[in-house]
Amino acid sequence: MEKIQLEYTHDGAVARIILNDGKGNVLDNVMMKDLLAAFAKFKENKDLKLITFEGAGKNFSFGASVEEHTKYNCEEMLKSFHRLFYEIIGMSIPTMAKISGQCLGGGMELALVCNFLFADKTAMLGQPEIMLGVYAPPASILLPLKIGNARAEELLLTGYSIDADRAKEIGILNDVFKDRATMDSSLDEWIKKNILKKSASSLRFAVSVARTEFNEIVLTRLPELENIYVNELMETDDANEGIYSFIEKRKPVWKNC
Repeated sequence: MEKIQLEYTHDGAVARIILNDGKGNVLDNVMMKDLLAAFAKFKENKDLKLITFEGAGKNFSFGASVEEHTKYNCEEMLKSFHRLFYEIIGMSIPTMAKISGQCLGGGMELALVCNFLFADKTAMLGQPEIMLGVYAPPASILLPLKIGNARAEELLLTGYSIDADRAKEIGILNDVFKDRATMDSSLDEWIKKNILKKSASSLRFAVSVARTEFNEIVLTRLPELENIYVNELMETDDANEGIYSFIEKRKPVWKNC
């Protein structure tokens, strides 16, 4: 696997995925394929009780590749990206995001689909897609489900980032730790106390039924938002201008159409 590290801990009961592209842990097509390959292994592992996600280095993830968001690439990219969410739903294995540093765009969406989200004080979370003239399909569903429409719309429509304390205050995070080392040691104990003593099979049933409505909404609505993105949004001047201005490192010139 080129862009993720996969380790098994706690006597094989926990799969630890480390996003690692050497830079901002960008979720490009290669990393998504690596993740999907790991998920295929997890489906066959009856002893797995938890999957954790974290980023190598200082940041969780800068998000999906902007270069792969261009009009002629976005359909393939979105289908691969959204498949991550469908596979996580299908596995029904408990998931945990351990967030340090920047957690943006598609990186935040990957964290949002997890059952448990923890962060240290360096974490900054945001959905900046609107800054590029586009929107975030998974976050447009996941954020309202998790924190309600008012707070979700504030993040989705402004594109600004919030720190870990604010993210906990509005219900995105389960807890915040002073630094990464404290988070790692504290969550090791949390896993031992709250996950390892339970049946892997029963945990999967519990995840599935606890997310009955959540899963139905995501599986129904995400394909619809993907279709709007590909066939309507990317036909506008401004969506393309936003993407290319980012790639070309210049300010966008909006036509409002």
